[in-house]
Amino acid sequence: MEKWPIGVFTSVDAGLGVHLDVAEELGVPSVQIHAPHAETRTADAAKTFLGRCSDAGITITAVFGGFEGESYADPATSARTVGLVPRETRAARAAEMKEISDFTTHLGCEVVALHIGFVPEDRDGDDYKGLLDVTRDLLDHVKENGQALHLETGQETADHLLHFVSDVERDNLFVNFDPANMILYGTGEPIAALKKVGHLVRSVHCKDGKWAAEDVRGVEWGQEVPLGEGDVGMETYLRTLDELGYTGPLTIEREIPEDRDRQKADIGHAVRLLEELRAKIG
Repeated sequence: MEKWPIGVFTSVDAGLGVHLDVAEELGVPSVQIHAPHAETRTADAAKTFLGRCSDAGITITAVFGGFEGESYADPATSARTVGLVPRETRAARAAEMKEISDFTTHLGCEVVALHIGFVPEDRDGDDYKGLLDVTRDLLDHVKENGQALHLETGQETADHLLHFVSDVERDNLFVNFDPANMILYGTGEPIAALKKVGHLVRSVHCKDGKWAAEDVRGVEWGQEVPLGEGDVGMETYLRTLDELGYTGPLTIEREIPEDRDRQKADIGHAVRLLEELRAKIG
């Protein structure tokens, strides 16, 4: 692949991301996908989806896991419900991620990814240690499938993410960097965070956002906006990726599934912006 192939976040059947036909229409060469529901997480479904991608000249670069019961209503609800952190659902979700890893082998993809959740701050606490154990076990399974696991940024600061990755002690754990999430969650200035975790970044999202008011950051969401209209600074973002030696896909994510027409238009705008910046930066 050329440097910085443009991609979009799409899905097989789970309703997150744009439909594959949008990616085909936009002519992008890569996609990250949201894993399908369990009943269609089959070799036949993978073969059909992979065939469509092949016909369109699209490469699948990552398969994201997500779980029933997750809610992003507000940061506090997300902390209670998202990823592998909630103890009540941890074992079942870890088992499901292993199934998603197995499904991913049928797609010929070497990357699975997820929001792991809000990593507990107390590194000596039982919750943190339990999360380490389940993450290590998952990573061992993923490695047997010849894959790496990418954690998406947002829920914790860059420093805490670095501590967690170091404590896990596995060589197939990396970062999917989403700059807007740092703003939306209020966890840190995205460019500074990118510079800290850059050596771990193996995939990225191109998404933009505006900060919530300073007195409610971390309590209320920031605002996601079309690419180039927020506080990330897309040219600075790409120049920083360039300085870090990142040459992988630039995957556009626009999370407004309730307005598909606007979502499609905003993604088209994002493709054009990234093409212009890619040509400018070289």
